[in-house]
Amino acid sequence: MKILRTYLLKEISMMFFLSLLVFTFALVTGNLVKLADLVINKGVDIALVGKLFFFLVPFLLSYTIPMSALSATLLVFGRLSSDNEITAMRAHGINLYRATSPLIIAGAILSLFSIILNDRILPESHFASRKIVKNIGVKTPSAYLESGTFIKTFKDYIIFIHEIDKNKLKGIRIYQLQEDRPTRTIIAKNGEFISLENQNAIKLKLVDGTSDEPNPKNPTHFYKLNFKTYYLTLNVDKALASEDYIQKKPKEMNFQEIKQEIKKLGIHHIDAPALIAEFHRKISISFASIVFVIMGISLGIFTRRGEKTVQFAIALCVIVLYYLLMAGGMAISLKGVQPIGLWMYLPNVLFAIVGVVLFINTAET
Repeated sequence: MKILRTYLLKEISMMFFLSLLVFTFALVTGNLVKLADLVINKGVDIALVGKLFFFLVPFLLSYTIPMSALSATLLVFGRLSSDNEITAMRAHGINLYRATSPLIIAGAILSLFSIILNDRILPESHFASRKIVKNIGVKTPSAYLESGTFIKTFKDYIIFIHEIDKNKLKGIRIYQLQEDRPTRTIIAKNGEFISLENQNAIKLKLVDGTSDEPNPKNPTHFYKLNFKTYYLTLNVDKALASEDYIQKKPKEMNFQEIKQEIKKLGIHHIDAPALIAEFHRKISISFASIVFVIMGISLGIFTRRGEKTVQFAIALCVIVLYYLLMAGGMAISLKGVQPIGLWMYLPNVLFAIVGVVLFINTAET
C-alpha cells in the first residue's frame, strides 16, 4: 500500500507541476500583450513593467492551482483506469479509499496554502500593482473612480459604481452622509463624469434613477424622487487627491480588512454585498483545490478513457462550468440576494457532491 501511495503521489505531483506551468503560461500570454504595449507604445520603464508582471503571478496562481489539481488527478487516474490498473488494484483487494487518502490530504494542503495566498499574498500584490499603474498613468478624473469598491474620495459621500468604461458609468449608488439626518441615497442605472478644469471637483451626470429628497414639512424624512437626468457636483478631499492616495478594492483587502470595512459601513446602515461576496469568494475558491482533487479522481476512473486530449478536454469543461457558476453566484450576490455566502459556496458544494457520489460508485463497483 505504501509503494502504491508513493507512486500515485509521484505521478500526480509531476502532472500537477506540468499542468501548473501550462495553465500559468497560457494566462500570462494574454497579459503580456498589454504589458508589452506599455513599453513599446507608451514608453513606460521596463523595470516598472517587470514589477507589474511579478505582482500578476499570485493572481494567476489563485486560479491555476485548483485547475492544475483537477487536470493532474483526472489525467493520472484516467490513464490508470484505461490501463486496467484500477481493476488490478481491486482484484488484489486494495481499498481505493485508503489508496487515495494521501491525495485528498494533498488537496487539503493546497487549499490551506490557497487561503494564505488569497488572504495575504494576492491582496497585497494586486494593490501594489494598481499603485504602480496609477503612478504610471496620466491624472484624470477617472483616477478617483474605481469600479466595484466603496469610494470615499469625496467629502460627505460614499459611492459605489458597478462598472466603469472610460467616462461611462453603470449601476451607481451614492450615499450622502449627514450628521443630523438619515443617510440620503441616490441610485442611477447609468451616468457619466464631467471634468471641471482647474477645480478640485467632479460633476456627475446621472440618468434614470431615484433620489431621496427631504420632505419640506419634515426634513428628517425623505421621499423618493424619480428622475431622468440628475447632476451632482462632488468636491474632492484635498488630502485624498494626492498622488500617493489610493483606496483598496474588496479583492485587495484581507479577511480582517473586509470585516472592518463592513462594520464601518454598517454604522451608517449601508449594505455591502460586494464586500460580503468577496469575503466568501476568497474562502470558496481556496477550497476549490480539494474539491477538484475529488472530482479528478472520480472522473478519471469513471470515464475510463486513456487519451490525454479527451481527459484534458473534460478537465477544461469542468473548470469552465465551475467558474461560470462562481461568476453567476457573484452576480447574484452583488444584487444583495440573501444569503450571499450560499451563492459563493454553491459551486464547491455541487461539485463536491457530484465528486463524492461518483467516487463511491466507482470505488464500490
